[in-house]
Amino acid sequence: MSLINSLFGIFTPQPKTIKRIDATSFKESIRGKKVQLIDVRTPMEFQSGHIKKAKNIDYYNKSKFYSEIEKLNKDSPVYLYCRSGVRSYNAAKKLDKLGFTEIYDLKGGFLSWK
Repeated sequence: MSLINSLFGIFTPQPKTIKRIDATSFKESIRGKKVQLIDVRTPMEFQSGHIKKAKNIDYYNKSKFYSEIEKLNKDSPVYLYCRSGVRSYNAAKKLDKLGFTEIYDLKGGFLSWK
């Protein structure tokens, strides 16, 4: 079984730097604080509604995504979200590989925020 897991990455453990938290905990964590709050959805999705004070960095626009992520402070917490939680979790894994030390991912994405 471990050979299959190695080949296909089925049961890859979550990095320790990433914490997936529910909407209530996410709201409490960012309320009244100056945080690095990143919406990784497309600009069109962002314009249709977003969390107040979020910065839009489109996960699908790879070159812009990396150039904008590099401007963030790697030693300060980063809060990520997307529509349903898939893109933001993938973005969180990329931030982990880039050396970010504390990453919070909104479990269920913006859909769970509403």
